[in-house]
Amino acid sequence: MTTQTPFPSASLLGYPRIGRRRELKKAVEAYWAGKIDAAALDVAAKEIQLSSAKRLVELGLDEAAAVPGTFSYYDQVLDAAAHLGAIPARFGRLLNAEGQLDIDGYFTLARGSKEQQPLEMTKWFDTNYHYLVPEIGPETDFRLTSERVVEEFQYALANGIETRPYLVGPVTFLLLSKASDDAPAGFEPLSRLEDILPVYAELLGKLAAAGASWVQLDEPALVVDQDIPAEKLDAAVTRAYEVLTAVADRPQILVSTPYGALDGQLGALAASNIDALHLDVFKGAAPSEAALAGLGSKTLVAGVVDGHNIWRNDLAASAATLDALQAAAARVAVSTSTSTQHVPHDVAEEGKLSDQLKSWLAFADQKAVEVKTLASYLADPASARAAIDEASAVIASRAAAEGVRREEVRARTAALSEADFARSEYSVREAAQEAALQLPPLPTTTIGSFPQTSEIRSARARNIKGELNAAQYEQLMKDEIKRVVDLQEELGYDVLVHGEPERNDMVQYFAENLEGFDVTVHGWVQSYGSRCTRPSILWGDVTRSAPITVAWAEYAQSLTEKPMKGMLTGPVTILAWSFVRDDQSLGETANQVALALRDEITDLEAAGIKVVQVDEPALRELLPLRKADQQAYLKWSVDSFRLATAGAQDATQIHTHLCYSEFGVIIDAIDGLDADVTSIEAARSRMEVVHDLESHGFGRGVGPGVYDIHSPRVPGEAEVTELLATAVKHVPSRQLWVNPDCGLKTRGYAETEESLRNLVTAAKTVREELGARV
Repeated sequence: MTTQTPFPSASLLGYPRIGRRRELKKAVEAYWAGKIDAAALDVAAKEIQLSSAKRLVELGLDEAAAVPGTFSYYDQVLDAAAHLGAIPARFGRLLNAEGQLDIDGYFTLARGSKEQQPLEMTKWFDTNYHYLVPEIGPETDFRLTSERVVEEFQYALANGIETRPYLVGPVTFLLLSKASDDAPAGFEPLSRLEDILPVYAELLGKLAAAGASWVQLDEPALVVDQDIPAEKLDAAVTRAYEVLTAVADRPQILVSTPYGALDGQLGALAASNIDALHLDVFKGAAPSEAALAGLGSKTLVAGVVDGHNIWRNDLAASAATLDALQAAAARVAVSTSTSTQHVPHDVAEEGKLSDQLKSWLAFADQKAVEVKTLASYLADPASARAAIDEASAVIASRAAAEGVRREEVRARTAALSEADFARSEYSVREAAQEAALQLPPLPTTTIGSFPQTSEIRSARARNIKGELNAAQYEQLMKDEIKRVVDLQEELGYDVLVHGEPERNDMVQYFAENLEGFDVTVHGWVQSYGSRCTRPSILWGDVTRSAPITVAWAEYAQSLTEKPMKGMLTGPVTILAWSFVRDDQSLGETANQVALALRDEITDLEAAGIKVVQVDEPALRELLPLRKADQQAYLKWSVDSFRLATAGAQDATQIHTHLCYSEFGVIIDAIDGLDADVTSIEAARSRMEVVHDLESHGFGRGVGPGVYDIHSPRVPGEAEVTELLATAVKHVPSRQLWVNPDCGLKTRGYAETEESLRNLVTAAKTVREELGARV
């Protein structure tokens, strides 16, 4: 082991990596577009890494290894795969002449190629971040194919800052992987643990040689109930850290366990020779004194500051937690519960938020200060007394602030009865909808949004600045809606959408039109790759003062005889993709949002809209990681959707949409939504979901996606036809719809039109084949 350096008394588990003004997104997308070369991309990335490191030092995280080296060009799990050489055989040879996975090969895994779909994408624990799923089989040739983590450490060190290099830990990496296409039935990626450990060991040696005193290995999969025997998981953890801690020349090892309580494997890690263990004691209960005593001389890194949400820390409560931990553990350091990659950079940059609301908030930079304050408290309680008292006063003022409680809203939710959550039987609704809509077999539709061109974004920005008046802006949006409707008519779609040009974001648009929300200007967080969102802030009781979407839907319907979908974002997704108040139950907040949407559906029906889609792509994102907590969540989340939609008439067809989750886990809940039609991501996973639908006996309309919109590749007609043919084998054709995986907002018009044309042609082909069989 290298010379021992104490673990820093204050540090973050991770920091936002996209740049304060999304510089990484802009640089990466410029590289993809051929506007800059790899050298320019490298320069941009290094500037972001160094500026982030310097900022954390300015905020007081100035000890050696206090700054986390958690930068990534795209995704941390993809980074681990790149270092380990976990490249699926279906991609052919991606390594360069030096046997390394260069930036082009890296992005090929993330975005696919003309011939190959990219790696599957799915949710990262209970967050709105999505990671790329490695494909592992007996044939996977593990070897060191990237040293970027070493190079990034060396660059920061050369500029005067010793960071703490980061990698997804070996057990989590394999638990998050899926079996490759070539793997035999029953193959488990975890069976390859012995084969990846030498690569991790080699990396540890290179980091030690570069001067790293600490390395962080993330093992969040250990806070999730896994479908493997506990003793098998214990053995894997024990073996992994037996091998890695035995490396002769290595940095000291911090194992971090964010996103929940570490239960079953706490003993295995405590008994290992790792040097520090991070526990999420914000979301999970603090371990017993006996468990902490089992840590021996290891540093306990206490995640007492919430890295996942933006509310100001209750410093008094955190200090009490730290007192209890310090009484039982040999040494305690302070950190965040998770990486702060899930929150924006700095609340001080939000000039349009009220001072009152800003005082309630803590973005990544403020969390760094909170961590530093609590570390100071451990060293000298008196030094932090003023900061603790100020935080307590702000939290008290928030509870009493106007709008946090609205008695009329609470009276309405309190008066709800079982009848408010139920529609007529599906058979009754199905007959009424068939008569009203008269759709062909395998009806075609899209999920909602169409490409948001630079012209649309410019018009929105000019309207906000006052350079376009309301009438001018409205006309530009109507022109785009007509373009989208005409295109769908020309392509031959059956149920149309208006394209949502007026919407900046599927959640923010509603937040801007509902009471109880505020929105940020610079509050960007990474969703996946270069895709960033600005989560809204849900701080008070929610109510709707006027219709939100009706005028746009009514105009779009006037342009066509075909059914036009009204497009709403569901209550669970509005919560999941916002920073939600933490002072009441999520179920109560969801019902408030649901009632606002229920009123919107009533107004859409009155305007002549016969199809309404209530999107819930985030339904699984909030699913608790421990099975014992999941049923309670599924109950209130499903109920909130039903509350939003149960007021619809029988002839109104209610659609919903879900994407990028393991749907088999929540298939009962999806069925419980009682939507008339459910569209689900399926293209990137190559129709895996249809097996779950078949085994469940799903009985209503369903559209497993046949076009992966999260990649720029255009699926050919034959590819879409093959996917549809697979779906028809497992789901009755009378139930099937044909649609993309998700909305088209991030795509360009050329690729979108070609892809949608192929989709319609494939649908006609399969319809004809089905007709020939009758």
